Amino acid sequence: MDDSREFAPALPSHGSHAHEGHADHGSVQSYLIGFFLSVVLTAIPFGLIMSGALPSGTAIPLCVGFGVVQMVVHLVYFLHMNAASSRSWNMAALVFTVIIVAMVVGGSLWVMAHLDANMMPGMNPKEY
Repeated sequence: MDDSREFAPALPSHGSHAHEGHADHGSVQSYLIGFFLSVVLTAIPFGLIMSGALPSGTAIPLCVGFGVVQMVVHLVYFLHMNAASSRSWNMAALVFTVIIVAMVVGGSLWVMAHLDANMMPGMNPKEY
């Protein structure tokens, strides 16, 4: 047996597979597309509301829809959560985020509805 050789663990190469298993961090083009889509998805509802082109019954669901689409754009272009993401914790983090956001939004709406129903007499703008 030749003991002159020293044991060296195999280190990952710095070739094309050096980052295998890690999420792709995107390119400048990917970030610019995400930024452009985010600006457009913000400007359209803002313009519709500021111009008064839509009644509030139509404008609110439309703004919520644009907000949901914008969240998907952020998840795909900035957080890189797409079908190619093979990590299971991505889905767990997404589910946890959706639950927390639903609790915060639902709780806020509940509190505002409760405050609106229990306002002091004479403070309701509808009474003027």
